[in-house]
Parts: sequence; C-alpha cells; structure tokens
Amino acid sequence: MASTNGLDERARVLTRKAVWIIERNLARPLTLAELAEACGVSPFHLAHAFGEATGQSVMRYVRGRRLSEAAKALADGARDILELALGSGYGSHEAFSRAFRNQFGITPEAVRRQGSAATLDLVPAFDMADEGEPDVASARIEIAGPMHFVGISGRYAFSAIEGIPAQWQRFMPAFRDIPDKCEPIPVGISLAIDQDGDFEYLCAAQVSQPPAALHKFVRLSVPEQRYAVFQHRGHVVTIRSTYAAIWNHWLPATGGTACEAPILEQHNPTFDPMTGLGGLEIWVPVK
Repeated sequence: MASTNGLDERARVLTRKAVWIIERNLARPLTLAELAEACGVSPFHLAHAFGEATGQSVMRYVRGRRLSEAAKALADGARDILELALGSGYGSHEAFSRAFRNQFGITPEAVRRQGSAATLDLVPAFDMADEGEPDVASARIEIAGPMHFVGISGRYAFSAIEGIPAQWQRFMPAFRDIPDKCEPIPVGISLAIDQDGDFEYLCAAQVSQPPAALHKFVRLSVPEQRYAVFQHRGHVVTIRSTYAAIWNHWLPATGGTACEAPILEQHNPTFDPMTGLGGLEIWVPVK
C-alpha cells in the first residue's frame, strides 16, 4: 500500500473512516456512492483520497477484503459455499467462484480441500492508526457498578486493531436477542493487558443481572468502581487520539492513577453504527 505520509490529517481521517465503514459492513452490499455519503464527501473525492492513501480503488479493496475473509473461512472448513457467497455480497455460487478465481487464481473448493490460505495473496485490513491528541480536560468523575455484561471477545495488539469493526459486525446480529439488557446501546470493553502487551476487547451488552451461560458468549461482572469519563466526539476511528491524550496528558497532569480494571466505551444514543459518527464516552477506572 502507498504511504500516507504526504496526506494532511483530514485526508488520513477520511480514509480511516471509509475503512472503518467497510470493515464494519463487509457482509452487506456496499457501493462507492453509499460509502462516500457515509463519509460526508462526494464519490469523486473519496475515490481519489482512498486511492492516494492505499494505492488501490475503494471497491477493489472492498472485493479483496470480502474474498480474503471468505478464503480464511474456507481454509477453516466452511462447508456451504453458497452461504459464504451470499455473505460476501455475491448473488450466486457461480459469481462468487468466478470472482474468487480472478482474485486468487484458485477455486474456493481447492482452498477448502487444502485447508490453508497461506499461499494466497490475501488483502489485509488497512492500518487505521491515527494521530493527534484532543483536549480531554473536561473529564468528569463517576462511581458506577456493579455492572454485568455479556458479549464476544477478541485479542489485539495495539498496532493491529483492524479486526475490531469485524468483531462488532459479528456481534450486532445477536445483540438484539440478548435478554435483560439495561440499555438498547452496546458497550465496548478493553480488558487486561497480557505479557506481550496485547489486550482483550469485548463487544457487549450490559445486562441487569449476572447472566446465565449463553452459547458462544463471554460473561463479565465488574464491581463498583470510580471512573474518569471522557467524551470522544469525533469519528470512532480517531478514538486512539483520545486514548493517547488520556494516558499521556490527563493522567500525568492530574496526578491520577488508572486501576487495572476494564475500560468501558459507552456509545451515545446518537451513535450511528453504520457511519461511526455520533460520539461515545470512555470510562477509565481510576483510584
């Protein structure tokens, strides 16, 4: 991919917005016009900004990402190729197989038989790292809990968070059926850092009581805790800028000490899961 060093911050943010929307919505039909509207620019503008930032066209990236995720599923033993085709935005087995062969030079059936996608030139998610440190001086202090959550988890390095939008995509179809929800809005939760410095991220629903065992879901109970609460008003893809300001400026400046406890991302009622706009609050546990 082409370097983004020559782009100004607005262009970098625009490309990250587009990537976030694509990764969050890989399983549904997407057009250049729809993506551009969600990003607040014209298709012409988005096509040029994305192409300069990544070295490829928007829709070629969409196709490559969908087919790459499909290839991984086939290597893991996915049996129903038609279902996989429909979930990748293709209307038939034939159309999917043709696009797959054009992308990778091999048929879906062959990848499933060999049980590996290691030899394929997969299209990775574009790095959505961002820069800048917003003002976080207006934090408020809240005491909340105990709280109970249920959701799905994934583990990430700070340098490779591209899979989080896809994790949300997997979670949201099941979110509406989770019983005893406290709020109609989901919560993102960052959990403990491991020996390698990686963290666990949970897409979750807050529930009114400790949940019973739920198939394929992680359960988490958080005791009463003191939190510093920060507003993140920009696009969700720039959230790392707010986190950087919290850890590098607010905590040192205030003499605050963060607790080794879950960090909560509470989406605002105005948050739009399609566009990533609408803002959220970051709840950092503090002593």
